Amino acid sequence: MKNPCYINGIGAVNAQGTWSDDPFTHIAEISNPLTMAIQPSYKELIPPAMIRRMSKGIKMGIFASQQALDDAAMGQVDAIITGTGLGCLEDSEKFLRNVLDNDEQFLTPTSFIQSTHNTVGAQIALRLGCKSYNFTYVNGATSFESALLDALIQMESEEANHVLVGGIDEIAGQTFVLKQLVQEVKANGTEEKLRDSQSPGVNFGEGGTFFALSTAKKDNTYAQILDVSIQNKSATEELTDFVTSFLTRNQISLADISAVVIGNNGDLVYDKYYTSFCTLFADKPQIFYKHLVGQSDVAAAFGLATAAFVLKNQIIPEAIQWNAVKHSALNYVLLYNQYLGKDHSLTLLHHVET
Repeated sequence: MKNPCYINGIGAVNAQGTWSDDPFTHIAEISNPLTMAIQPSYKELIPPAMIRRMSKGIKMGIFASQQALDDAAMGQVDAIITGTGLGCLEDSEKFLRNVLDNDEQFLTPTSFIQSTHNTVGAQIALRLGCKSYNFTYVNGATSFESALLDALIQMESEEANHVLVGGIDEIAGQTFVLKQLVQEVKANGTEEKLRDSQSPGVNFGEGGTFFALSTAKKDNTYAQILDVSIQNKSATEELTDFVTSFLTRNQISLADISAVVIGNNGDLVYDKYYTSFCTLFADKPQIFYKHLVGQSDVAAAFGLATAAFVLKNQIIPEAIQWNAVKHSALNYVLLYNQYLGKDHSLTLLHHVET
């Protein structure tokens, strides 16, 4: 029998601030093309001399990971697995600017060293003194789901019992100017909330979300992760097969799903995938979350945190309700995410009696 995977701790830094026991009460829906994360105080975790040299992606990763470990009362882990779509962009751009400004001469290596995508996972491991399995996934909009799938494999194969898994992405200016040019991100000056979107592109955000996973449940366990599935391409008419085959593999039906969490991001061109998905669950409560944190390659990590919160507390806060369907007992929650019509993912969670 395979080992179960329980979410015992959550940590996050994003446009709403940090994760809390009541994360959906005092919120501000984003409406700008680019929304920065609200940075917490790092001086309690990171020495001041190191803070000055770290990009915000590294700092957010350290804070969110420690918050997840504290939430789970977990000291050490058997594996650290991270997902990132664009890595430490600030340091990447800083290094490239220095290359141009200094005519490729007299370059300091610091920015280059800290620009690599696995820097966040490495810094977390150094801080924890963890010499175990450490892997970073860079896989577009399924970067976090790839990391989560690896965590499930590590735990099911009995390679690890306690895993720290998370997703982290940051905003850097020049990269997102290019994204605006190709209309992946809404133009400057556009102020549209997700539900009211009338233009192509998305409101982009940054942040990090981490989870302390374990094969053993605790009194404060949020939920159990049953399965994750990733598919690179799918037409809207193929979504039904994608969903039903995933549920069949887990021996449940469409009727067994208590609620769904959808990754709508306000892009008029591609939100049709979520519309198609929602028709399968028209009689179920539908939950959304990117109006709070924005779109990023690892935004689905906050979607997982949202689903875990809903299952643990057996409530759906008004701030994240997409439709008006009332819920009863929440047992199975299904998450669906895609970006630009590609990188489709499904994640299935189950309520845990504690």
